[in-house]
Amino acid sequence: MAGFTCQSEFLNREWVPVYGWHCYQVMAGKKKSKTSDNTIATNRVVRHDYSIEDDLEVGIVLEGWEVKSLRDNNLQLKESYVMAKNGELWLIGAHISALNTVSTHINPVATRTRKLLAHQREIYRLMAMVDRKGYTIVALSAYWIRGRAKIKLGMAKGKKSHDKRASEKDRDWQRDKSRIMKHS
Repeated sequence: MAGFTCQSEFLNREWVPVYGWHCYQVMAGKKKSKTSDNTIATNRVVRHDYSIEDDLEVGIVLEGWEVKSLRDNNLQLKESYVMAKNGELWLIGAHISALNTVSTHINPVATRTRKLLAHQREIYRLMAMVDRKGYTIVALSAYWIRGRAKIKLGMAKGKKSHDKRASEKDRDWQRDKSRIMKHS
């Protein structure tokens, strides 16, 4: 957006006399496009093995070396799941690989159990669905929001083998349909 500023600020501007004042027109610079993806990791195996009914975004309690590793996208959610215990949510089985530059005075444990942060009513709702309806809580993805690591949880029910075949057939049909529409 072009605007006018005083003579003292002349970086990246061109001189334009306006109403007798010596002013510089601010050149409209290109805005940085948000090319960096905020996604840390996704769990694609879950979408294949489970049908996701509902999802929820929660925070995660991390140590300093874990945050550095997440900045470098060193997270695997493939074998992870969430357990509700004593009114708290715990992420079990998520693998955060330590960086080579981690300090020598700490002993990083890659698959330690990590606490998840959510409102108490959300935790009780999830616990009720697991206890009464037989759902499983799984981690779907991890991403950054305003500098904080977030985990997207999903309420999942296991698929039977015929359900997997049906969903694969639907996915193939959608792909073929989009190809047909694109070439017509």
